Amino acid sequence: MKIDYSNIMANQIGSKHGLVDQDFQLSGSHRDIMGERERGEIGFYRLPYDTETVKSIQEFANSVKGKYSDVVVLGIGGSALGAISLQTALAHPHTRQLPGFPRLHILDNIDPDFITSLIDAIDLDRTLFIVITKSGGTAETMSQFIYFRKILLDRFGEGWKQRMVAITDKEKGYLRKIVDQEGLTSFEVPSDVGGRFSVLTTVGLLPAALAGFDIVELMRGAADMDQSCQQESILKNPAYLFATAQYQLNRLKNKSISVMMPYSNRLRDVADWYRQLWAESLGKKEGLGGQTVYVGQTPIKALGTTDQHSQVQLYAEGPNDKVIVFLRVEEFRTQGKLPESYPDIDSVNYLAGHSLAELINTEQAATAMALAQEARPNMTISIPKVNAYWMGQLFFMLEAATAYSGCLYGINPYDQPGVEQGKKMTYALMGRPDHAEYLQKLKENMGSKTPKILTISA
Repeated sequence: MKIDYSNIMANQIGSKHGLVDQDFQLSGSHRDIMGERERGEIGFYRLPYDTETVKSIQEFANSVKGKYSDVVVLGIGGSALGAISLQTALAHPHTRQLPGFPRLHILDNIDPDFITSLIDAIDLDRTLFIVITKSGGTAETMSQFIYFRKILLDRFGEGWKQRMVAITDKEKGYLRKIVDQEGLTSFEVPSDVGGRFSVLTTVGLLPAALAGFDIVELMRGAADMDQSCQQESILKNPAYLFATAQYQLNRLKNKSISVMMPYSNRLRDVADWYRQLWAESLGKKEGLGGQTVYVGQTPIKALGTTDQHSQVQLYAEGPNDKVIVFLRVEEFRTQGKLPESYPDIDSVNYLAGHSLAELINTEQAATAMALAQEARPNMTISIPKVNAYWMGQLFFMLEAATAYSGCLYGINPYDQPGVEQGKKMTYALMGRPDHAEYLQKLKENMGSKTPKILTISA
């Protein structure tokens, strides 16, 4: 993996928007991270070495191989985005599966049309469901669970239990209570690993293994990246470098938006996964001392070359408040050679003898250069190829960068208090008894306010 950060430096884009070498001479964050790690306070750091979990998942996947044509994942946020990223990266781009393995259907929302129509696309007799929620109280996931449980119960009676696997906390939560009560097969989510950091836990590994992806290579890539991310020098530590660049561009140059733009369809959903990781971890109101800070960048997803024709105009000439992070693949699985055609038309024939792989990477490099000419800071993360090993490296680097960023901002990157408030209001409005007091507060708060609504009739 390479991180080319030339185009965030002042000697490339000017001092108004670019950094200088001294901006990377920060100290303290590496020491803090290593201290937290040694004390066992950062759970995701040990995941690449959890061979027992990998072994148990492989044993389960082997025991059901050939039994199922479809695997349905019930989950949202961190319980879904990692698996989606792996499926998009490692499965066939169009069939969304590998030969001889089941299709993954990852239900990352509760849109009723999206959820209920799944039955039309699967063979229920040959489908395994995986319900994933650490707390067991996530309204979206538990609504999916009880919806499909009823369908399975009506079809198979008590046999529904053999078609449902749970991934949840080892001891706590409502789903754990259901698992114990019903005798469901279950896997554990480590108690000290939050959802957005869970792609290398059972949450991401079980769907990946069932789909035929190489989880041993995934973890090997993460472990190798971990070694690099323990380097004290910012310029030798990819996670520390990435975090420092983003932080200093935000703090010193007012770059409040972080755009991730893969030039690879296989990596397009890594940008979705990154959006949650970066936003939920770093967008915080309070610092570690309880002071009000209001920090964090807004992460945006783009796709090259597609969004050269929609978003890049804004990035080049709109407000200079962004840092663009390109993801580049050096070696695609195929080249897509372009034949000679229409030799009398120069605007077509110049492509002859080149390839789609060459074109997409040329467009990435050209876009980076064009943005730099407009003093728009951008970085390029290059991986040799898209496979399980390099996905493990990429996931771990970005997770470690998030941890470093939390130290730099002086906030807790592992909680999400802003999300919890919305959850509590949802529970209250949906009639959950233990949140009745929130409903009363909502009524009192809204009772004195006049809604402003425009209604348009058919």
